[in-house]
Amino acid sequence: MEAEDRDDRGLRVGGADDAVLLGRMLFEFNAEFGQTEPAAEVMAELAGPQLASGEVAVVFGPGDPPVGFAQLRFRNSLYEAGPDACLEELWVRPPARGTGLGRALLEAAMDLARRHGATRIDLNTSVDDEVARALYVKCGFTNEEFGSGGPSMLYYERDL
Repeated sequence: MEAEDRDDRGLRVGGADDAVLLGRMLFEFNAEFGQTEPAAEVMAELAGPQLASGEVAVVFGPGDPPVGFAQLRFRNSLYEAGPDACLEELWVRPPARGTGLGRALLEAAMDLARRHGATRIDLNTSVDDEVARALYVKCGFTNEEFGSGGPSMLYYERDL
């Protein structure tokens, strides 16, 4: 799936010229959960250079405007020659949920990460988001350190 090519599901990889679209969709995603800051324009301004540099990549689709997106961030690894990928966001508009689009976006994002040379991908989600957690498990993700049977992994954050 090249920058403007669509796959058979109508998904496409975004480019730097999609910064405004990504900002708008990130804002809609956040607003669904009661967060209305930062504004879509601010996110678009920040996304442009990161999309252009390849630090951030996004898969959109299908439709215009897209029904969903998956956004990745790449960072250098100290364990492998290639980068690590982080699935920072995966969102499908409410009317399209339950159609398999989330899985299609996730698989397309993993394919994109592989094409960038990544050998691993991570993500985080809320304990309450059982639908997302089930999708991630079905797609081979685990929250158990060192695989099945290991201790549960946790994610922590704080503002600085």
